[in-house]
Amino acid sequence: MNLLEVTLEQQEFRKALRRMLEKEAYPYFNKWEEQRDIPRAFWEKLGEHGFLMPWVDESYGGLGVDFSFSAILTEELERVGVGLSSGISLHADIVCPYIADYGTEEQKKKWLPKSVTGQFISAIAMTEPGAGSDLANVKTVAIRDGDYYILNGAKTFITNGGKADFVVVVCKTNPDAMPAYRGISLLVVESGTPGFKRGKQLEKIGMHSGDTAELIFEDAKVPVSNLIGEEGKGFYYLMEKLQQERLLVALQVMVEAEEMMNLTIQYVKERQAFGSRIADFQNTRFKIAEMATEIELGRNYVNQLVQRHIQNEDIVKEVSMAKWWISEMAKRVATECLQLHGGYGYMEEYEIARRFRDIQVTSIYAGTTEVMKGIIAKKLLD
Repeated sequence: MNLLEVTLEQQEFRKALRRMLEKEAYPYFNKWEEQRDIPRAFWEKLGEHGFLMPWVDESYGGLGVDFSFSAILTEELERVGVGLSSGISLHADIVCPYIADYGTEEQKKKWLPKSVTGQFISAIAMTEPGAGSDLANVKTVAIRDGDYYILNGAKTFITNGGKADFVVVVCKTNPDAMPAYRGISLLVVESGTPGFKRGKQLEKIGMHSGDTAELIFEDAKVPVSNLIGEEGKGFYYLMEKLQQERLLVALQVMVEAEEMMNLTIQYVKERQAFGSRIADFQNTRFKIAEMATEIELGRNYVNQLVQRHIQNEDIVKEVSMAKWWISEMAKRVATECLQLHGGYGYMEEYEIARRFRDIQVTSIYAGTTEVMKGIIAKKLLD
């Protein structure tokens, strides 16, 4: 059920990555969940072995390969747990592509090489206390003053926010622009910038090892040279990159559904009730058959989208379909799998409990189910 692999390089990349995770991640993941942290040393080990950002051009330390390798990285990290996958995938395949595609040569040399090695961790700050999916309504403002922008505002729910060495901040450099989205720009704010403070680490229902924080900007002085691309083009850059972000989320939740079903199949084969294996009850067999069918349909669809994305096709509608349907499907799978585990499913020592908690947010972040349906309808009807 893995992503379709057509080359020996892809197969070897997955095998090597899996070996590394079996040694460096699986034995420690429960501890990381308890500590609410993925150690920087793990990021650096990923970078040391060439796994972190393989798509980056060789001149900046990457391997110069296509998106299929990023998809493999996401899949294998997700098999360990969402808390591991979410922050690393965001850094590697959501934040850094803004620098690679829209940044200057100076910016690329400054931030990409250390991002490839894991020495730098990045974040992107979109969501605000009063603006989630409605990016055009962000209130964070950056006003130019000579060679600096003076940045004011607050961001919340920021993945990697607590430890990020640099943050791509979505802000308005022209608060009076009409329509509002034409005033949005992207600024890189580095750790240690005067006026940049980190708020509290946010306590989440799930994804406990994932770093999620509040960010505060109070007259933060950001060099004009940290502007990504052109002023006023930030919203367009975001729209261009959301296809890949949502495809990655669809791939993550696809793996989650597969892992939860595998855990449940193993459990119902071993557990007995009324003198029979739970796997022998008709209800169990029908539930497994239903989940397996939906999972297989989702996997075939998302694999197709990965291949089309590699070919640079415009598949915003199809990715939106995948993101909402697979995330909602995975939530259904989580509920059924926990039920089939019985009382043990509610115990933290069983992996299904963690995955049940972790999966709930996937229909919210990177665009809610409702936003995805709106995009699909717009593509079909407008």
